[in-house]
Amino acid sequence: MSVAAARGTPGDIREVALRYGTDRAGFRTAVRALVAAEVPPARVVWRMAGPDEPAMEGGNADLFGSPGPGIASGEAPALALPRAVAALADLVLCHSDPARFALLYTLIWRVTRGERQLADNPADPLVHRLGRMAKAVRRDIHKMHAFVRFKALGTVNGRERYLAWFEPEHFILEAAAPFFRTRFPAMDWVILTPHGTVGWKDHILAFGPPASRPTLPEGDGFEEGWLAYYASAFNPARANPSMMRTEMPRKYWPNLPEARLIPALLEQAPARVAEMLAREAAAPRKRDPQKAVAAMAQQAPSSLEALNALIAASPAFVAGGTRAVLGEGPLHPRLALVGEQPGDQEDEEGRPFVGPAGQLLMKAMAEAGLSREAVYLTNAVKHFKFVPRGTRRLHQKPTASEVKHYRWWLEKELDFVRPRLVVALGGTAALALTGKALAVTRERGPRQLGAHAGYLTVHPSYLLRLPEESARNAAYAAFVGDLAAAKALAEAA
Repeated sequence: MSVAAARGTPGDIREVALRYGTDRAGFRTAVRALVAAEVPPARVVWRMAGPDEPAMEGGNADLFGSPGPGIASGEAPALALPRAVAALADLVLCHSDPARFALLYTLIWRVTRGERQLADNPADPLVHRLGRMAKAVRRDIHKMHAFVRFKALGTVNGRERYLAWFEPEHFILEAAAPFFRTRFPAMDWVILTPHGTVGWKDHILAFGPPASRPTLPEGDGFEEGWLAYYASAFNPARANPSMMRTEMPRKYWPNLPEARLIPALLEQAPARVAEMLAREAAAPRKRDPQKAVAAMAQQAPSSLEALNALIAASPAFVAGGTRAVLGEGPLHPRLALVGEQPGDQEDEEGRPFVGPAGQLLMKAMAEAGLSREAVYLTNAVKHFKFVPRGTRRLHQKPTASEVKHYRWWLEKELDFVRPRLVVALGGTAALALTGKALAVTRERGPRQLGAHAGYLTVHPSYLLRLPEESARNAAYAAFVGDLAAAKALAEAA
């Protein structure tokens, strides 16, 4: 993006040429220059270049924070925007709508002209439209996380190599890639898309230009095992083709090996349902979660990846659970933090601690000298327990019995992760780790948590529920102190 394009004499129409894709750095540069020159949105024309133009350096710097790569000394100053505006812009820039740049600049212009709370007003037509765009991007990221299927290419220097092809609707590659880096750190892989490529090799995440659909290798042993599992786990009594097409649109089917099984499975569904009903009538039995866990334990997963595959494919042992939200972070960290269960936003994005409580936890961790990338984050219960209330999903606390069903998963997970110290965030996490209820406020502090050296503290959601500001501030300070103390214990271990 040419900075000169964002300047000129008052009254001129300014054209801003941005690089292909999100071009966060270029957009940030242009917005700062335009706001500094007091150029209203109606006098700005935004244009995105084609995919062949080289990528701008500096890609993912903070959109509106302190100057980063691409902002030369002496150029327009940084903008002090509300956090909600920066978060919304970060998502909307990934949208494929060419109007996204103009819409975002209109939002930022209004905010800098006094409407500081604008992003918190979903009734505003502009905010409503941007919110829908952000939701579409989040959904596209979720689809990529769910529907990427790697094909094995063989082994080089002891590391497995994999290739995948995916067709996102939006420019989500940079936003979605860290998920795969966390999930598959032990293998080399490349994901090709029409918008760009991303690869993981030698512990480096690298991005490249758009790609054409490759000729993918035929199925391997792992794929055959996955197909056999998918066919055996398919529940004909719950087969709903309309819902399946909503959750798994046909555009993704060519890249999903299990998709070729679906027509035959749907055709066989009525006969299989009749067979199931006949068996149930002959020998009625209640589903036993303990037996289900025992059956999975017999498979004896030999790695965290294998365990995660079991968890991801397992049914929920709580009401409402839709999919497992797996742990995230490095192996052998100083600290592992265990929460209660994923919430609504965690269930939607497939990552732990990204909702309101997770954001508060990240803030407290930063003040305690911890980063998200350096710790392992997981939950005692892997599914979101909720009850529907209209369009909302209301959180429900898991029972002691439900927590018990998930204990095997958590224990195996921590065996593979091998943290120096485990921090239990709240009573549910303590129950999962020790097998008994603990009074958190009375027993708070360092203690043994089952087989792990640990530290017991409150869950960040507890801080959000405190009604008085003074009580919240005091509790937050104590929580930061707990995290700092746990960090010191882990470093000394």
